[in-house]
Amino acid sequence: MSTNQLSSARMEAVMREYYDGCNEADREKITGCFTPDAVHYFPPGMYEGPFRGAAKIAGRWCAAVEKGGSYWTIDALLIDADKAEAVIEWSHFKTGQGTVLRGAEWVVFDRASGLMQEIRAYYASPQAADLKRLELGGFDYEGRGYEMDSPRGRSAGQ
Repeated sequence: MSTNQLSSARMEAVMREYYDGCNEADREKITGCFTPDAVHYFPPGMYEGPFRGAAKIAGRWCAAVEKGGSYWTIDALLIDADKAEAVIEWSHFKTGQGTVLRGAEWVVFDRASGLMQEIRAYYASPQAADLKRLELGGFDYEGRGYEMDSPRGRSAGQ
C-alpha cells in the first residue's frame, strides 16, 4: 500500500477487522491488522506492561476471550487519514468476571502498509491516589515531545 492509498475507509476497515478478530479469538485476523513490531500500551500496572509485537497482541486478546469470555464493542470512532491516526472509544465486556471496562485508544497507522503500528489505551477509571503520574507504562512521553511538567508552572516561575 502506498502512502496515498491510506484512506479513512481503509483505516476503519482495519480497526473493525481487529475488533472482529479479537471477538472471534482469531489470531491470524488480529495479527494481520498490525505491523510485525506493533506496540500496544496500557496504564501502569496493567498486564506485564506493553504488548510488543503483532503476535503478542493477538495471543493476549485471544487468551482473554478463551479464558475470560471477553467481548469488545466499538462505541465511537474518529479518523484522520492525513495524519494516519485514529481515536476509538470502546467497551470491553469481561463476561467471566461480570465486569465492564470502558476506555479509548489512540491508534497510529503505518502509512506504507496501512496497518496499525501503535495503540495507546486509556481506561475510564478513578485516579489512583498512590500514583503521582498517571501515564501509560513504557511509553516514552519525553522522547515523543510531550510536556513533562505543567506549562502553567513554568510561566509562574516554578
